[in-house]
Amino acid sequence: MPRPRLWPAALVLLLGALAIARIWLLGDSIRQWQVVETIVTSIVVVILLIAWLAFASRLPRRTRLVSATLALGVLALVPVLFRMRGVTGDLRPIVEPRFGRAAALPEPAPPEAAAVVAPAPAAAVPAAESAPPAAAASRDTDVAAPALPAFPQFLGPTRDASLPGPRLARDWTKHPPRRLWRQPLGQGWSGFAIASGIAVTQEQRGEEERVVAYAADSGRPLWSHADRARYETVIAGVGPRATPTIDDRRVYAMGATGILNALDLGSGKRLWSRDVVKETDAALPEWGRSCSPLVVDGRVVVIAGGSGGRRLVAYDAVSGGLAWAAGEGGASYSSPTLVTLAGRRQIVVLNGASVSGHDPATGALLWELPFPREQPNVAMPLLLDTNRLLVSAGYGVGSKAYRVSDEGGLLRAALEWESPRLKSKFANLLAHEGFVYGLDDGVLTCLEPDTGERRWKSGRHGHGQLLLVAGLLLVQTEEGELVLVDPSPEAYRELTRFPALDGKTWNPPALAGALLLVRNDREAAAYELPVE
Repeated sequence: MPRPRLWPAALVLLLGALAIARIWLLGDSIRQWQVVETIVTSIVVVILLIAWLAFASRLPRRTRLVSATLALGVLALVPVLFRMRGVTGDLRPIVEPRFGRAAALPEPAPPEAAAVVAPAPAAAVPAAESAPPAAAASRDTDVAAPALPAFPQFLGPTRDASLPGPRLARDWTKHPPRRLWRQPLGQGWSGFAIASGIAVTQEQRGEEERVVAYAADSGRPLWSHADRARYETVIAGVGPRATPTIDDRRVYAMGATGILNALDLGSGKRLWSRDVVKETDAALPEWGRSCSPLVVDGRVVVIAGGSGGRRLVAYDAVSGGLAWAAGEGGASYSSPTLVTLAGRRQIVVLNGASVSGHDPATGALLWELPFPREQPNVAMPLLLDTNRLLVSAGYGVGSKAYRVSDEGGLLRAALEWESPRLKSKFANLLAHEGFVYGLDDGVLTCLEPDTGERRWKSGRHGHGQLLLVAGLLLVQTEEGELVLVDPSPEAYRELTRFPALDGKTWNPPALAGALLLVRNDREAAAYELPVE
């Protein structure tokens, strides 16, 4: 009997190891592509090893046949026993058992008798969809909290992820955050908006896309509005992704398929609804609609990406009628923000292939510059000072600083510098005491805003979210942990950390006073943070 031929298998393993080493040491510096290339290389190595076992190993024919059949059988069982529940921010597959506790997470109990309505493309479509409260699941205690400050929209009251208070305690070891409630939630990547003690978010429950209100301090469901809509892909996941906006006792929420609803904050009654994608003749992007509505001067502004000058649209906040439309080109996954730049109050937007400024009253284009469009643009532009903006994107794009100036009443914009040293895939950047902080492919980074030079890079938090609270940086990691950092240009200074959630957490946190609301695509929790 001939001896087994082992060198082809050894060669395959050696070449595979060299290929993976080249990917990470000499190949594309974009981390997401490195992960994808590593997965592809590993699959090729496994296939070649099975081929060697079946045809070139010189093992006895029966042994080769049985071994190869067993190997193929194991591969065939993998999709039967396991499923892919999306990917991480670095495109690593998240695999879970098809059977067992992970796959059988209990469904949240919605408010009783919540009405289900079909998407309504026309403005001012009234419907009574309020419902009596139901009992919240898995509450540790009902805490009667005092009146809470508002966190009424994406990234807080000023839409820049910066809060003046409270002054958070720097050590959570002796006095950890106190859990007020934790319970299952419908799927989705929306955050919470908080006003008048009511916390509003978006969830997917079966074939219904819902806007749901909870008592912020107890988690008790208050009302739920439903549309017959569902967004789902293997990579992007399931459900709505935009955070609602609360203004003047009204809730404005953009669903993943483009349904924009205006609801009464107290009852959930629908005031008006628009199908933004259908009305503007826009395409539904690969990762779904994720624009958090901006309310300014009595208008609700959203990124539509429609044709015929309807890239950015504004609706009357009360009636839902179209107020104005402007801009050409595709939509991004970012959200509009209101800033004063070069002495002009304007709405600044990162689009699918540009960054632009618009007149809030008419939508008129004030200035526009190109921005890379090869990959998703997500993070909102950051105002550096009275004349400069910083825009960042992941997938190797990095950060670009733009200077906007007033030249005889016309605004002119120009690229000031660009740097690959801060690539924010979807966490928004922060400015603090003359420096910029952000997640560079998941690693916290401090950047010099005048030059783009990096001061330091440390602390791998994944593609999470950031809040600046009274001078301290609150980092919600991609794995659900909370980390408190003292932001300094000198070095990375971690103060304390606390496990808040389990599993992938892309949803932005909300902080109303010391009450922190966090959620992911499976559950939500409220914590009272210790303060000084």
